[in-house]
Amino acid sequence: MSSVLDPSVFGRRLERAASLAAGAGLAGLLVTPGADLRYLVGSEAESFERLTCLVIPADGRPASLVVPHLELGAWRTSAVTTLGLPVLDWIDGADPYALVLDALGTPATAAVTDAMPALHLIPLNTRLAAPAVSATPLLSQLWMRKDESEIAQLREAGAAIDRVHAGMARWLRAGRTEREVGADIASAIVAEGHARADFVIVGSGPNGADPHHEVSDRVINNGDIVVVDIGGPLPSGYNSDCTRTYSIGAPDPAIAAQIAALEEAQASAVAAVRPGISAEAIDARARESLRRAGLGEFFTHRTGHGIGLSVHEAPYIVAGNTLAVEPGMAFSVEPGIYHAGEWGARIEDIVVVTADGCERLNNQPRGLTVLPAT
Repeated sequence: MSSVLDPSVFGRRLERAASLAAGAGLAGLLVTPGADLRYLVGSEAESFERLTCLVIPADGRPASLVVPHLELGAWRTSAVTTLGLPVLDWIDGADPYALVLDALGTPATAAVTDAMPALHLIPLNTRLAAPAVSATPLLSQLWMRKDESEIAQLREAGAAIDRVHAGMARWLRAGRTEREVGADIASAIVAEGHARADFVIVGSGPNGADPHHEVSDRVINNGDIVVVDIGGPLPSGYNSDCTRTYSIGAPDPAIAAQIAALEEAQASAVAAVRPGISAEAIDARARESLRRAGLGEFFTHRTGHGIGLSVHEAPYIVAGNTLAVEPGMAFSVEPGIYHAGEWGARIEDIVVVTADGCERLNNQPRGLTVLPAT
């Protein structure tokens, strides 16, 4: 449960979270294991049938942790211990929900994190004065804007996944199955500094037209277009996510022209990123570019998603999201084109909004990469 961040960082985050809860008229925040808990106290705890809950009162009292007694030892390296926060441990047969309400200090409405299981939310709701609300609108105000230490971790993650893409010719070739290639890529992701590979998409030929295809036993052939979308967390928990499209041997010129148009659309969307522009306007920039190329109908998903301790988080770069992006926000820009039953392509970079534009965190060539036929 250790973190690369100084404990004082977590102390400031807890103070800001409590202040936001107070401003929203809430009794406090109830945070169970997940990305929010890791953000607030550096904990990698998982959620089980026994309740673990960080209680952040809005009235200025310190946060406290309700935790099963048998898991006490695992918290010794978290910010809960280093900040000296009260720990309320309980044994089987005790009532952990009563401990939560005592720590909250009032049965008024609280906000809970989206990761709280119904197993725990339902009994808590029966004791609160009003049903709990989602804490995400509040906490996202904190974690959507990354500080310099977080951006440094995202840069490191981006460079690490770039190195994996740079070695793709070692694994991606005709005669191998997607599953075989994916296993090699997953090993390389770890070898390049990730804690694990969270996802490996190798979509060859018609499988590339499924944006969330993973791997299969399909044998890769000469002439295939192959979408490779890969990523995972560093030991710090901050994630990479990068997609490139490959051709096994020389591509059909008409396909190459469409992928060149996709590259232009991705570049146009990235160029639009700057403080004050809305998330939906960035999405529109990619779509307009593809529509001009006659490919608009083949782009079937949002342009991007935020990234940090979760690989998918706010802000979402999608039509209808009027949120104005701000410096420190990090998200993907990943338009794609998908011809069902034939082939697909996607180009994805992570960008961080800067004072006057954005910084790309992925820097491998973005055009169609042609690998040798065999």
